[in-house]
Amino acid sequence: FDAGRFDEFAEQFAHGQWHRADPGAPATRRWIEDWVLTYDGSPCTQHSTTNVIVDIGSSGREATAQSYVTVMQAVEGFPLQPVLCARYLDRFELVDGEWLWRVRGVETLARGDTSRHVRAR
Repeated sequence: FDAGRFDEFAEQFAHGQWHRADPGAPATRRWIEDWVLTYDGSPCTQHSTTNVIVDIGSSGREATAQSYVTVMQAVEGFPLQPVLCARYLDRFELVDGEWLWRVRGVETLARGDTSRHVRAR
């Protein structure tokens, strides 16, 4: 995401749902196109994920994960600063030997100035 490789990012959700997008890679890519602000193709962000906890279900075929994310951003006229602190709530499923992302939920904990990261709703 931070590198602006949005097609590859969206493909992770080919069998799942990312954040507020409808399910699937095309919907994820469309959401990014509609809402995320970019500067020469980059969102100029850095997502730092910490405190990752993964729990493999008893069947060994599903897993959940939770973690914290801090999103930093800097663009011209907007010095480096945190724009979002959140919790990721993820679900995965093992299908034919491959872990597929089913859901990435984002629970906002604190919001800074996101006016240069996402379009206003």
